[in-house]
Amino acid sequence: MRNLGWLRVPFIFTYAFLYIPIAVLVVMSFNASKSPFVWTGFSTQWYTALFNNELIRQGFINTMIVAVGATILATILGTLLAIGVSRYFRSAIVEAYSLAPAIIPDLVLAIGLLAFFALVGVTLSLFSVLLAHVVFGMAFVAAVVIARIGQTDSSLEEASRDLGAGVVTTFRKITLPSLAPAIIAGALLVFTLSLDEFVIAYFTNGPTTPTLPIVIYSMVRFGVTPEINALAALLLLVSFTIVISAQRITRLTDAV
Repeated sequence: MRNLGWLRVPFIFTYAFLYIPIAVLVVMSFNASKSPFVWTGFSTQWYTALFNNELIRQGFINTMIVAVGATILATILGTLLAIGVSRYFRSAIVEAYSLAPAIIPDLVLAIGLLAFFALVGVTLSLFSVLLAHVVFGMAFVAAVVIARIGQTDSSLEEASRDLGAGVVTTFRKITLPSLAPAIIAGALLVFTLSLDEFVIAYFTNGPTTPTLPIVIYSMVRFGVTPEINALAALLLLVSFTIVISAQRITRLTDAV
């Protein structure tokens, strides 16, 4: 901050613009009034109402099913894709197409996936949402792992094979530990993105299995309530926890 000089003014205003509304949202989630804009006293009643809401609870379960499943599959496939593109099939065109789902606008990707599911006869459900999230999640994992591969020393893998270790042993004891920070970061990134992803889930989901973002959308269409503020505050807490955990895990893995 001392080295920014006069740039501190726009810097402070930018952060205030970004984070003051979030702070207000969190504070108003503890408002005793039904009005989300008038403070009448401190209360946690909206968190209790939130946990008693069957629609929100089911949406949360659906979201967790998709997020956990997409994280596992996208991490495995994205890691293998990154290794293949970087080590065995080096091509700028192939790499660009591999990372395209992370760059394509969500609306375009959602319409394309919807058309594909209709073409192959896939019934829209949580399974179709899971497949859609794996598609873009895999690209994010691959991008992170490819960047990590560029910083690793490939001679360690060559030395391992020269000393008689097989491909599987080299991958398990050399390649995987060196890529572990990127793999963990990619997995947590996919989980966070899948947790609050709306557009793709809205286009590829069935009417009976709404995810949490879809439930929130259906509720805020009629106005923001303190219950929604409470839910947003909890999602914010989850996001901060994931980010902090990713940083700590990555530092510990790098140290080891």
